[in-house]
Amino acid sequence: MLYLLDANVLITANRDYYPLSKVPEFWEWLLHVAEQNFVRMPSEMCHEILMGNDDLENWLKKNKQQIQLDEIIQPDLVRRVTNEGYGALLDEVEVEKIGNDPFLIAYCLVDQQNRCVVTTEASKPNRERANRHIPDVCQVLGIHSCNTFELLRSLNFSTNRKN
Repeated sequence: MLYLLDANVLITANRDYYPLSKVPEFWEWLLHVAEQNFVRMPSEMCHEILMGNDDLENWLKKNKQQIQLDEIIQPDLVRRVTNEGYGALLDEVEVEKIGNDPFLIAYCLVDQQNRCVVTTEASKPNRERANRHIPDVCQVLGIHSCNTFELLRSLNFSTNRKN
């Protein structure tokens, strides 16, 4: 399975759980599983992080080649995600609100059985159109999705710390 990371996975990990300066093992592990082709981040998601001005931006600049997905998505797949997952005929405000999420999901349409979206967003099935969350859009399209902690369990993350 190839896990495709939403930008919020790295942003939240750095801010809340595994700060770069405090838990470098997480970031080393992330690069390790990226080298093994288990984890990638689409360029659109990388761009969201690279717009920042912090240690996470610096980390990604340094390691972008290892973690960025080396593919260009077909526009018709992005349109399919937008139309079927969020709603047809979205206005400009709605398109801006959903941002790059349709790109992330569309990369999984390339190989639905072997790709999974990883996001910190939780399912909110009653939301509609631009207010829909990634797991709900994935479910509509038959795409695997999981959260950060499911990813860590699936790929056996461990700090291997000795007390």
